Amino acid sequence: MRSIPETIKQLIIINVIFYFGSQFLGDLSYDILALHYFENDKFLISQLLTHMFMHGSPSHILFNMFGLWMFGSPLEQMWGRQKFLFFYFSAGLGAAALQMLVYNINVQTLYDVIELNNLSLSDPGMLLNYMSQNDYNQAISSFNSVMVGASGAIYGVLVAFAFSFPNSKLMLLFPPIPIKAKYFVPLLILMDLFFGLSSFSIGSIAHFAHIGGALIGLVMVLYWKKNQFNSNRWN
Repeated sequence: MRSIPETIKQLIIINVIFYFGSQFLGDLSYDILALHYFENDKFLISQLLTHMFMHGSPSHILFNMFGLWMFGSPLEQMWGRQKFLFFYFSAGLGAAALQMLVYNINVQTLYDVIELNNLSLSDPGMLLNYMSQNDYNQAISSFNSVMVGASGAIYGVLVAFAFSFPNSKLMLLFPPIPIKAKYFVPLLILMDLFFGLSSFSIGSIAHFAHIGGALIGLVMVLYWKKNQFNSNRWN
């Protein structure tokens, strides 16, 4: 079995502590540590960091920590501790930023309808005369959103893994067909883009956070490659 680098091990331990702590504290932990929409009264600037260690279910943390170990380990061994952590948290912040932007677009649609038609948020019946039920639901859901998980950061790690080990074979649970990383990761991102833009849903997944993490990861690995940072470790 592949050994776990110290940095990856520490990240996994912190995530596990946060998870069991949140199970003990319940809603209070999500109010304080999960990422809320920036105009929500529950929003704290610290949540931009703490939400990366929060998870909503056993399967959520299991899949994320497996991905962190599987794809993060070779990168941490190649880059060193400081460089990996800088990359990981940068991707996580990029994920949060893009998802917040999408939430803001949804909420702003509602604000525009209220302002242009001199309406009140307390009268949804009138609002629905000027906007669709789906747009209204998206706006309310975005304002009250609670974002948790390391997925955005791990999508950045996935992109870096695909650049560093493009011919490594990976596969989804369905279909269980081995695919080279250089094809697998773009396919995964395209799936997130499809589900993020369409009305289809496979659960309460922040698809644009995944895309945001992947984009920041892509920008960083391209910049590092251009400036030959990939050959330098930050220990």
